[in-house]
Amino acid sequence: MSGAVTQAALSASAHLIAAPVVLPLAAGAVLLLLERVRPGWVAPTSLAATLGFLAVALALFQRADSGTIEPYLMGNWPTPWGIALALDRLSALMVLLLGVLAVACVVYAMGGRGGGDDRRGPHFHALFQFQLMGLGGAFLTADLFNLFVFFEVLLAASYGLLLHGDGPGQRERVAASVHYVVFNLVGSALFLISVSMLYGLVGTLNMADLAQKMPLLPADRQALAQAAALLLLVVFAVKAALLPLYFWLPGTYSSATAPVAALFAIMTKVGVYAVARVTTLIFGTALVEPLLTPLALGTLVLAAIGALAAPRLRGLVSFLVVGSAGMLLLAVGLGTPGTLSAGLFYLVHSTLVAAFLFLLVDRIALVRGASDALQARPLGGSWGVLGAAFFMGAVAAAGVPPLTGFLGKSLLLQAAGTTPWAAWVVALVLASSFLLVVAMARAGSTVFWEGGRDSASGAAKAGAAASTATPAGPKAALILLALGLGALTLGAGRLAAYADATAAQLFDREAYIRAVMGAPLAPPAHDIRREMREREEAKAKAQTADAPKDSSEVTR
Repeated sequence: MSGAVTQAALSASAHLIAAPVVLPLAAGAVLLLLERVRPGWVAPTSLAATLGFLAVALALFQRADSGTIEPYLMGNWPTPWGIALALDRLSALMVLLLGVLAVACVVYAMGGRGGGDDRRGPHFHALFQFQLMGLGGAFLTADLFNLFVFFEVLLAASYGLLLHGDGPGQRERVAASVHYVVFNLVGSALFLISVSMLYGLVGTLNMADLAQKMPLLPADRQALAQAAALLLLVVFAVKAALLPLYFWLPGTYSSATAPVAALFAIMTKVGVYAVARVTTLIFGTALVEPLLTPLALGTLVLAAIGALAAPRLRGLVSFLVVGSAGMLLLAVGLGTPGTLSAGLFYLVHSTLVAAFLFLLVDRIALVRGASDALQARPLGGSWGVLGAAFFMGAVAAAGVPPLTGFLGKSLLLQAAGTTPWAAWVVALVLASSFLLVVAMARAGSTVFWEGGRDSASGAAKAGAAASTATPAGPKAALILLALGLGALTLGAGRLAAYADATAAQLFDREAYIRAVMGAPLAPPAHDIRREMREREEAKAKAQTADAPKDSSEVTR
């Protein structure tokens, strides 16, 4: 009996890899039903599902920390014919980061403006869960076609989330959504074309199978395969907002509601993740270094100039997201384990900082009367707390010591010193960081120094502070992200060690190929084929026993 219980527990543990896809899918479907019959249950159910997602992400992160790559065959179809998921250090890190971010966003949405940002339009929580499904599947899939499918799922949900909201800014959201939808539809078409070319050339889209078959292509097909690979990388560059394909991001992110923009902070990281995965595993970093590195450096400089010129706080934070994508793609493009490790370290930091600032800017705009323009306007009695929070976010975003933004950039500069791009990397990373310091200092002084001190009477100040006091939900979300940034700083050594191990695992192509291609089929609880075979054998024996022994028996 104990053996059966142990086997059942092991089986349940193996299925946990599929939970980041199955759990939000089921939750989103249930929420659509609850919206009609029990509207009051929608937000608590969404929060419970998101907390469950985070719990699953923590469990998967602990499993991946052992260094083992765990494949999971959906439907028990053998590789490469079926749908395969794979858990390694990188996918576990991304799913955990998504879980932390999702909890903060849903908590903020439940207590934002007007009683809750989630009530400013229909289907917020269902779309939120479907977005988690698409993101979780994109991080865990081991197949390029299924990466395309999960991209489409998260994009379809993001279209609805982007349009979610009412009141001021609706016109801007509609205009930004048109650009966003058209641009991503074009990217999706190119994605489908590129994977179709690869399938026609290689005969598979499983990433491990592609990795072992691509080098074996005949010489006359190599050039076409490289063209398909570069087209695929263009699609990922669109998702990551790389120069010159970045222009959709600032308007889109700055027009979205605060919890949606905070969740979108990880969407550009999907593009970065995909570039890192396919270059280290399938195509090789040498293919992209001559193009990716200069474009990433240009993205860094462009984002810094955009942040310096931004007329609104949300636009400034949006350009910070563009800059972080440039920093991460620079780490990937340089193509060494050291630079990739530094990029992974910076990825966690930059995602949490962007989400924190998007939520904080929303609170600042609410206190200032729905205005996030970089103009001096009174903030009432709450300007001190908001100013302190903004100062912490500015220090983190600009890469000033002692927070992990400085450490991430330092690790990248140190690792880049052994590459041919060392001089350019040092010069442009430092120049962009200086411009970000100036941009954040300008924004802080305009909003808090010139506009923070109100000239109204003490009673008016108290009334304004009371009327704009931060509700418990948004306060908890901001505290959660601030604690996350603090934990990164205190645990910087552990994070750096994990990033080193993750980069080493990514460059170990053979380990990934062995794990995914050698994934065993799960033994069935009921072997139907064997049962059918046994029935046929028993039936044949019975017919043999009933048959006449010889011709004399037939005569008699």
